[in-house]
Amino acid sequence: MSIKITEECINCGACQSECPNEAIFPGGEDWEFEGKTFGAEDPGPFGATGFYSGDYYYIVTDKCTECKGVNDSPACAAACPVACCVPNEDHVESEEELLAKKAKLHPNG
Repeated sequence: MSIKITEECINCGACQSECPNEAIFPGGEDWEFEGKTFGAEDPGPFGATGFYSGDYYYIVTDKCTECKGVNDSPACAAACPVACCVPNEDHVESEEELLAKKAKLHPNG
């Protein structure tokens, strides 16, 4: 499953710089993938929805791999001072699916 940021987020941004997939954005900010911009109501390129926040940092489900293949655990959760980066129970993925997503996001490594 991907990781999500809960409403306890204090908007410090510590998680954003730690994400190897550039999947974390400030609340209200649109996000980009392969040159296309996505907003609050847009499904992502892999079809995920429901991750956008206008009030606090959020993680784009389509870009989150739980750091599989990069770190032993999600880097955002390790960096968060208030423990608001938690598993997203609404978007469960197997390790194989997460590694396949990583390969799509980083085809050269």
